[in-house]
Amino acid sequence: MPYLPIESYGVIGDLHTVALVGQNGSIDWCCLPNFDSPSVFARILDDEIGGFYRIHSPDAKRSKQMYLPETNVLLTRYFGDEALGEVTDFMPVQLSRRKGTSARHQVIRIVKAIRGSIRFELECAPAFDYARQTHRVEPIPDGVIFESDSERLALVCATYVDPGISSVRAEESLPPIEFRIENGRALATFTLTEGDTATFILRQRENGGSQLTEPPQAPDDELLNTIDYWRDWLSRCNYRGRWREMVERSALVLKLLTFKPTGAMVAAATCSLPEEIGGERNWDYRYTWVRDAAFTVYAFLSLGFTQEAEDFMRWLENRMGEEEHANGPLQVLYRIDGHHEIPEEHMDHLKGYMNSLPVRVGNLAATQFQLDIYGALIDSIYLFDKHHTRISYDLWLQVLRILDFVIDNWDRPDDGIWEVRGGRQQFVYSKLQCWVALDRALRMARKYGLPIDYGRTIGEHDRIYRWIMEKGYDPAIGSFVQYSGSDAMDAATLMMPLVHYCSPRDPRMLGTINRIMDELGFGSLVHRYAIGKGAGDGLSGKEGTFSICSFWLVEALTLAGRHEEARLNFEKMLTYANHLGLYAEQLGPSGEALGNFPQAFTHLGLISAAYKLDRALG
Repeated sequence: MPYLPIESYGVIGDLHTVALVGQNGSIDWCCLPNFDSPSVFARILDDEIGGFYRIHSPDAKRSKQMYLPETNVLLTRYFGDEALGEVTDFMPVQLSRRKGTSARHQVIRIVKAIRGSIRFELECAPAFDYARQTHRVEPIPDGVIFESDSERLALVCATYVDPGISSVRAEESLPPIEFRIENGRALATFTLTEGDTATFILRQRENGGSQLTEPPQAPDDELLNTIDYWRDWLSRCNYRGRWREMVERSALVLKLLTFKPTGAMVAAATCSLPEEIGGERNWDYRYTWVRDAAFTVYAFLSLGFTQEAEDFMRWLENRMGEEEHANGPLQVLYRIDGHHEIPEEHMDHLKGYMNSLPVRVGNLAATQFQLDIYGALIDSIYLFDKHHTRISYDLWLQVLRILDFVIDNWDRPDDGIWEVRGGRQQFVYSKLQCWVALDRALRMARKYGLPIDYGRTIGEHDRIYRWIMEKGYDPAIGSFVQYSGSDAMDAATLMMPLVHYCSPRDPRMLGTINRIMDELGFGSLVHRYAIGKGAGDGLSGKEGTFSICSFWLVEALTLAGRHEEARLNFEKMLTYANHLGLYAEQLGPSGEALGNFPQAFTHLGLISAAYKLDRALG
């Protein structure tokens, strides 16, 4: 099959991992048991050997997808000439388990005939460990077992008649669905008549747990419990503004990208989806970036999700208490369990999405030196302290340790927010976030009388401020620039009024906004920087517009009092979401999704922009 557009997918998950389900009914990406585990299905990265799990109707003329309202339960409908069928896809959230049992992960697919008789085809073709391991297939009652050297999956099935729809046939039993095994795949063809239902459960248990082959237990109960879980969770959302549906969908995406055991949130669900079709800008985002900290805490707290903010803050506090790393007190990113090692590996046996090579697993950015992460970290602590719970003294001691590092190192060149691989520079955004780190610490110290070296901290705070104004601003072009000595633009400078560094109506800031719109903008779309100008990123080719930068522009325009421009740009950006309200990292020249999907950064930006714009509009 040809590759589906990236925006053709929906996403389901169980707060440990996710699965991407295409409009054609194919699960083309899923890693088990966790987000950063090796893939089981990865056809999105290789349409021949990547592995997939598809249920669809070959007789359907078209298909449509939707989420059940206020949930992450996905419904795909298949329309035939005289028939209508539905596949409901979800992953139950395991809230608790008995002591001594292993964590269970399930993809449940409920196939139902709504009108007439409709034929379905099933094909399950796992490819374990990024398609590097072979596997065996063994038939079992009502299903099959897939087993590789390191993993076991069970696919089991149950069929029944819904008496509420077909009372005449309520006491009949449908014939069992028979699986064929061919070339390591499980296949089945079956026809359902109005009221018939077939449920398929793909199971995996961590650490080789048992109970893989137990018969399906009340799949409708699992569905109702999952619906109740998501609706109960979303009921805590306190946003009641103009764009409630999109904000709530973004909140549901962010929750899906949260790893329940630790509270960490991955940057995206996928790895190596390209920022340019056929290009080399392909990265693995299934990890947790410290940079996302302030955005994550702000989004969760502003929407009323205090528990998620607490869990993520606890994860951050654990990282702060660790020994210093090669580049400072913190790494740029971590595994979701907090581990540090994230070696970058090329999967040369995979073709990549639409031949976009290399396919990268792991991320070398973990070894980079990026100063901006310290501002994001301390800003998140400040926000948590201000809007939720006062921080502990032990955490304050860790803040002071990080402050000492920032004071001693803020004037060093670094790799910057965009993680360029073309050499370190004196990036303005990095200095901005160093200023944020000192500014937020001073605010907390003054509020509670916490111990701090005021003279040293205020002195460096002011030095950084003046450095940005003197070396980060080019009077010849009337704008802040990407790095000292350059005239290149950087959309990250839109953050200046957002973090309260300067007035949003300061002539220097207004000039920056206008110049970014002229040089990096295309209507509501904004590039993060100009490829080939300024700090080289060490890569060939180009990339799409960066969606969070578009939402930053909305916020900057809002704060500058340009509300009509801000609203129009925001409304335009909403139309670039896919059919389910999901965003990738970037947008291509034809409005197509590019980069990893769905992208937390983009949805965080949407929530922040919607919140501030709605408040400004009154």
